[in-house]
Parts: sequence; structure tokens; C-alpha cells
Amino acid sequence: MIRTIAALSLLALATPALAAAPKGNVAAGQEKSKTCAACHGPTGNESLDATYPKLAGQYPEYLAKALRDYKSGERQNAVMAGFAGALSEEDIDDLSAYYGAQEGDLHDLSKVDER
Repeated sequence: MIRTIAALSLLALATPALAAAPKGNVAAGQEKSKTCAACHGPTGNESLDATYPKLAGQYPEYLAKALRDYKSGERQNAVMAGFAGALSEEDIDDLSAYYGAQEGDLHDLSKVDER
């Protein structure tokens, strides 16, 4: 009985993590990323200008929100608004999944020990 309760508890705790998996298709995102490569590089880790963000290794949920915000105008950038405005919901999910799956040199600061 205790094992069953423990197993159900673990499953309940894991469910949000399973639901947070990227929705998009990585292979489709790679194909769709060719336009993005002009500024962010072929994998999203080689931004051509220091002011352009690196996309590789970023959280897919963050990337999807940023693209949706550019598309809606909630986030302001003339260049990104033009590109994001043409994206479908599927395109956004695919691009977010692709860049999130890339090896990046971003650092997760939530794991930095307090100084």
C-alpha cells in the first residue's frame, strides 16, 4: 500500500514536467530556421552581432512566448515583428523546439551558488 501511494505521489509530481515538454517538431524547426540564421547563425549559437541574442539552448517555452509577443506587438522590435508576424502557431512551436534542442553556451543562473 505504501509503495502504491509513493508511486502515485511521484507520478503526480512528474506530470507537470511531462506537460512542459516542447510541443514542436525539432526537424521541422531546423528547416524553418533558415531565415533566422541570417542574424542568429545556423544553430542559434553564432549570433552575428553581439546585440542579437543567442537562441541555442534557450528554454523552448521562453522562445515561444517571445515569438508570440513579437507577433502580437506586445514585445517591440521592428525586425522581429516582421519575421514573427508571418509565423503560424506550428512554426513558433517548431522553431522553439529546434533552438531549445541545440547545444548552447547559455548558463542557467538558478544553479549558481550564493556568493
